[in-house]
Parts: sequence; structure tokens; C-alpha cells
Amino acid sequence: MSIRLLPLIIASLLSTQVQADDFTIQLGGFYSQSDTNMEVTNPISGNNFTLDYESDLQLAENEFLPFIELNYHFNERHNIYLDWKQLHRNAETQALTKPFQLEINDTIYDIKAGGNLNSTLNIDVLRFGYGYDVFQGSNYDVGLSLGLHTMFIKTGFEGVIGVCASSELLNNVCGSQAIPRIVDENVTAPLPDIGIYGQYEFVPGWQITSHAQYFYIKLNDVKGELVDIKVGVNAQITPNWRMSVAYNYYKVDVDIAQNSPNKDTQIADYNIYYNFIGPMLSISYSF
Repeated sequence: MSIRLLPLIIASLLSTQVQADDFTIQLGGFYSQSDTNMEVTNPISGNNFTLDYESDLQLAENEFLPFIELNYHFNERHNIYLDWKQLHRNAETQALTKPFQLEINDTIYDIKAGGNLNSTLNIDVLRFGYGYDVFQGSNYDVGLSLGLHTMFIKTGFEGVIGVCASSELLNNVCGSQAIPRIVDENVTAPLPDIGIYGQYEFVPGWQITSHAQYFYIKLNDVKGELVDIKVGVNAQITPNWRMSVAYNYYKVDVDIAQNSPNKDTQIADYNIYYNFIGPMLSISYSF
């Protein structure tokens, strides 16, 4: 869903470029380490347990994570920034080792052990915020930022799956079989993050840059934490192009609890965690 929003936001920012001091588009990527799970029900015991996407469903633990960042600098001290990160994964499990049930939109899905299952988990992270350069000098600036962080989550399962209403459960098992594609989409409420950033030009055309952003919030059924710390060096290639090498620590940990009217069946509660510690490369264009 965030992909469809990006062209509108980019167009909005570009429409103000006439009065802008500087508009920068940055593209890059790094590898993420993911650990994602959700709470489901064991149809045999009736107890809830944690299903791990990486170990149980064989989704890749390490995956390339592209990103795009837009920054609009105006009136000497003001910045508007937008960044987007994407983590899309899918896998095929030849013989599922753990049976589980989950409920989506008042329908119970009964996924049995031993069967073939295709699983999808797509996560898009979108941040939008404002920065103000508190301190400025001839070759440096230091500022504070305040932003909003939103996650778009899409899960999917496809295989031989039992499908029924809760009233149709027989011995806690769905009697009918089908080959449906289960899709569940969630969007977290925009969660605030605060940060500090700075850059220092140590020789003409070469800069040391850094930023640190953080949030932790518990709101209704969503609890989340983000830590983003980056230190890097960027070099001017041409008057408009720059290349950057940075060392980044990035962590997102979000819990989403969902309420089910049927207390005997666990609707999919998500715990989504991924982090990255290591180098990242990017290239940017300013105009």
C-alpha cells in the first residue's frame, strides 16, 4: 500500500521545488536480519502458540532491503524528509511440521501438518518528518527532527486449508477443505519518532554525516520501537551527484494485537522484528 502512496507524496514535494533551496533524492540498500512471528492456535490441543515465519515457514532470515529517501531543504534551516524501506518475502514449505488455526474476518482457517504451504510476508516501512538545523556554521550543521513512522503489513497463505465459520468447528477442526489464498492486511497507526542529525565537511566535497532516531510507544493494541543510528561519509562526484558509504544500526520491533470475538481461537497477533548492523551504500542527486 505504501508503494501506491509514494508517487503522490513525491509529486507533492516536487510541486514546491520552485522555491526550494535544495531537493535531494537518495537511493540505496542493505541486508536485513528478520525475526517475525504471530500467535496462532493449535487445533489438536486448543492452546495458543507462537508460529515463527523464518524457522517454521522457511522465509528468508537475511534479505536485501532497498530504500529511498527524499529530502527538501528550504529557508536555510528547515528540512522535510520522507523515507521508505521494503521487505518482501515468500517461501514454499513442502511439509509443514506444525498444524495451526487462525481467524480472519470471522472465518477460521485450519492449516494442517504435512501439507504444502506457500507463505508471503510483505512489510513496508514509511517515515515522514520535519527537521530544523539548530546550529549552523560554514562547514557544519546540527539539527533536531520529528517524524511519523507507519508500517504496512501483508500476510498470505496458500495451500490445502480447511475453511469454516467458528460455529462449524467439529472437535476443533474444520471439516471442509479448499485451496484458498488467505490474505490479511494491517496498517499500524502513525507512530512518532524523534531524532538528531548533523554533517561536517572536513575537506571540500567530502562530508561526515550522522543521524540517530528513536521511538517507543504503546497505543491501544500496538506497541512499537524503532532505533536508527547511522554514521557515514559521502563524497561529491559531480555538482549534483553524491555517493555515500555508511555504517548503520537499524532495528524495528512492533507488536500488533488483534481482538477476536471468538475467545477459543487466536486471531493473528503479530510480532515483527528486524534489524541491521553493517555497511550500507547509496547514491543521491540534488537539484
